[in-house]
Amino acid sequence: MWFATTCALCILGTLLDIVEDGRGVSRIAGAARSPTGPAEAVASDAMSTADAVIKILVYSDDANTRAQVRLAIGRRPAADLPKVEFVEYATQPAVIEQLDRGGIDVVVLDGEARPGGLGICRQAKDEIYDCPPVLAIIARRDDGWLATWSRADAVVGQPLDPMAVANAVADLIRQRIAKRLPVL
Repeated sequence: MWFATTCALCILGTLLDIVEDGRGVSRIAGAARSPTGPAEAVASDAMSTADAVIKILVYSDDANTRAQVRLAIGRRPAADLPKVEFVEYATQPAVIEQLDRGGIDVVVLDGEARPGGLGICRQAKDEIYDCPPVLAIIARRDDGWLATWSRADAVVGQPLDPMAVANAVADLIRQRIAKRLPVL
C-alpha cells in the first residue's frame, strides 16, 4: 500500500510539472508544493518566474537532433539557473531573422545541418550586435578548427552527451547573464 501511494504521489507531481511547462501555469505546481498555501505560492511563483526565463534558440535541419538537444538541456540546465524556453528553427533565414529581433540568450547550432550551423555562427558573430553565445555541435573531432573559425563560444561532439551539453549551455547562460547591461 505504501509503495502504491508513493508512486501515485510521484506521478501526480510529475503531471503537475508537465502542466506547468506545457501551459505556463506556474501556480499549479507551486500551489501543490507550497507549505504556506496556494495564494502565497502563486505570488512567489509569479515573481520568481516572470522575469527569469532564458530563451535558447536551437537550429538543425534534423528534428531528431533538435529533440536530443532539448532533452539534454532539460527545463533547467543547472540548479542555480532559471528555467529555459526553446525556440527551434530548421532554416538559416529564420535563425538570422530571430537573432536580428533579439531576445535570445543562447544559440545551439548543428554543424551538420544544411546550410551549416558553423557558417551561420560566423555570420551571426559578424552581423548581429551583442550576439548571444553559441554552442556548436560537430560530428567529427577534426571539425574543431572549423568551430574555432566560426567563433563558437563552446563546442560539443556527436553523439550528444547530455551532461556535456547541459554543462556547456549552463556555462554559456552564466556568461550571458554576467555580460547583460543593467536596465535603467
